[in-house]
Amino acid sequence: MKKKKLIAAIMIVFAVMLSSFAFYFYQILYTPNILVDQDDRMFAIAEGTTFDELRKQLYNERIINDALSFSFLAKLKKYDSNVKPGMYLLEQDMSNTEAINMLRAGLQTPVKLTFSTARKIEELAGKLTSTIMMDSVDLAPILTSDSVAKAYGFNQETFISMFLPNTYEVYWTISEKELLDRLKKEYDKYWTEERKAKAQGIGLSPEDITTVASIVNAETNYIDEAPTIAGVYLNRLDRGYKLQADPTLKFAMNNFEIRRILNKDMGFESPYNTYKYEGLPPGPINMPSIAMIEAVLNYEDHSYLYFCAKDDFSGYHVFAKNLVEHNINARKFQRALNEQRIYR
Repeated sequence: MKKKKLIAAIMIVFAVMLSSFAFYFYQILYTPNILVDQDDRMFAIAEGTTFDELRKQLYNERIINDALSFSFLAKLKKYDSNVKPGMYLLEQDMSNTEAINMLRAGLQTPVKLTFSTARKIEELAGKLTSTIMMDSVDLAPILTSDSVAKAYGFNQETFISMFLPNTYEVYWTISEKELLDRLKKEYDKYWTEERKAKAQGIGLSPEDITTVASIVNAETNYIDEAPTIAGVYLNRLDRGYKLQADPTLKFAMNNFEIRRILNKDMGFESPYNTYKYEGLPPGPINMPSIAMIEAVLNYEDHSYLYFCAKDDFSGYHVFAKNLVEHNINARKFQRALNEQRIYR
């Protein structure tokens, strides 16, 4: 009888211990342990981060409540030896199981990569790496490499035309080659057969269209007059006139603060000096917006050959069909510059 009672007592103790262990294990697996009562947040794991470093960071930043249970399950699932870099979305009240399964599988959440106009391709390195793990120091020499530009179908002067300002979703851990491949894919997607046909109808290549767009982009901040300005430059190209575009000369001189081009500037030696050389410069003088490229593809068909900034400094321009009209407009603007004591 005593033996039976002892066995029963042992079985009860074992059952209690088993149920306690099962309950604790259930808690380890399924009880919320990530951002308990906090908002969702993005969390970056850098290349080379060890599990111990990760666990400390998660705990110190109060992302995990119970570091012991998180570590136990991580080791059980062998995540402690398989930490993957990336940007992950940790959600409020996630369980250890949900978080570790996501991190172990490397299921990153894409980040938004946004970049806008830049004057030179060298400026792009910082813009392209602002929201990703990549270091701009590593990307910069790639962007200025002749062989890289050639591999994507461009030369060093035209390579910047491959980069279309927009917002893209990419993974935080994207490599340099993956990034360039992605942006080339977006470039090819933009240049549809219809757009290529429009460019061909104008008599220009897609790279040439971007070069014209870059000049228009430097001339005006107002998209409503961009097609008119584009029409002027296309008229001058069609008639064999020099473009005589101030922004190309500023680019050549590497001085973008000049507000007044002087006669002595016009002799500056550079293939980008459109006062000295006919046709388009060797490549874009900035990275124009898609809207500016569209303005060139859908240029305004008119007879204007000249334009000049308005003397009210509104940023808009006044257009002329002949040199006599243009000189009248130009004198008005020069007089306004003099009144404002703007001599350079």
